[in-house]
Amino acid sequence: MSENIKMKGSLIAVLKKANGEVQTVRKDNIILNAGFDFICDAIGKASSRPNAMGYIAVGSGATAPAATQTALASEITRKAASYSHTAGTKVMAFSATFGAGVGTGAISEAGVVNASSGGTFLDRLTFAVINKGVDDELTMTFQFTLS
Repeated sequence: MSENIKMKGSLIAVLKKANGEVQTVRKDNIILNAGFDFICDAIGKASSRPNAMGYIAVGSGATAPAATQTALASEITRKAASYSHTAGTKVMAFSATFGAGVGTGAISEAGVVNASSGGTFLDRLTFAVINKGVDDELTMTFQFTLS
């Protein structure tokens, strides 16, 4: 009998412009090698377990995602994220809102990370530029599904 565990991640980004327009981006991401190491250490290490994933970082980099990367290419900022999981499901999510004046600029990459600076990135993805103005609000929700 063979049992395989797979993990798939995706992002839904919702930009609410100051003028009322709404832009939504949905894209799948990749789990980084460092992210898989993080998962192994979080499950198996008896001592010195890594800090929990708790931040979403956004950046302006355009370098294509690769499993060997350990950070965003050009980080702009990160925000504390809320974590959610319903017992009995194989889905977890992290969500953060970048309000007015936070993360302003041409955002084209994002990832979930376990520290307010530095830290270990679970995943990374790039997408078509989201131009976040100073008065705009951007909500990023990463969903991970195990199967």
